[in-house]
Amino acid sequence: MLEAGWALARPVLQALDPERAHDVTLAALKALPLPSAEPDDPRLAVDAFGLRFGNPIGLAAGFDKNGAIAHKAGGLGFGFTEAGTLTPRPQAGNPRPRLFRLPEHGGVINRFGFNNLGHAHALAMLKPAACVLGINIGANKDASDRAADYVAGIRTFAAKADYFTINVSSPNTPNLRDLQKPEALDDLLARVLAARDAVADDHGRKPVLLKIAPDLSYAELDAMVRVARDRHIDGMIVSNTTITRPGA
Repeated sequence: MLEAGWALARPVLQALDPERAHDVTLAALKALPLPSAEPDDPRLAVDAFGLRFGNPIGLAAGFDKNGAIAHKAGGLGFGFTEAGTLTPRPQAGNPRPRLFRLPEHGGVINRFGFNNLGHAHALAMLKPAACVLGINIGANKDASDRAADYVAGIRTFAAKADYFTINVSSPNTPNLRDLQKPEALDDLLARVLAARDAVADDHGRKPVLLKIAPDLSYAELDAMVRVARDRHIDGMIVSNTTITRPGA
């Protein structure tokens, strides 16, 4: 059924502006009933960070920025889904156009800039998910204390998230990657983990993962890993969007 629907929808979506096609797809998935997914083969299960993933294929952050269809991701066959990146206050993101198709490579380039409707909207939208739910959190572009925005994300979504992703690696928010520098990263992780532990009695201990950039030198990567290990975070996500454009 899904395959037949996609065959019909694909030419229409590809005729639209890429971001408009994205929005139409989200709206359709939100509005339409989905068939029940086939149960995962038990051999596909993955145990990580104290969580069981029904299968290792997930819907990455960036598609469902506001958590509109997080509860349906399991019905689409995903083993996990990640809502966000979410910032405390609504944010328009970068000017359009900011999503570009690369048909010859089967890919896209995005320059969204953490466009989302904010914590309060996502909190109201999120429904119980049929698969593992991650919440990807970030900082508003104009925040004077960016670490405080991440702390706010932990506090806001502690009751909803199965795990948190700390996104300090998007190339589309000015100076965000400065949070990958050892001193800034150490302060950020200390505050985030303290917030996570402060709500653990009420909501359980939620794993915290750090999402890093692919454009790091070996020395920068070593420094980040050292801070992450010293702070005993649960894992790392490799990786965010590159800023390099190698030749074909």
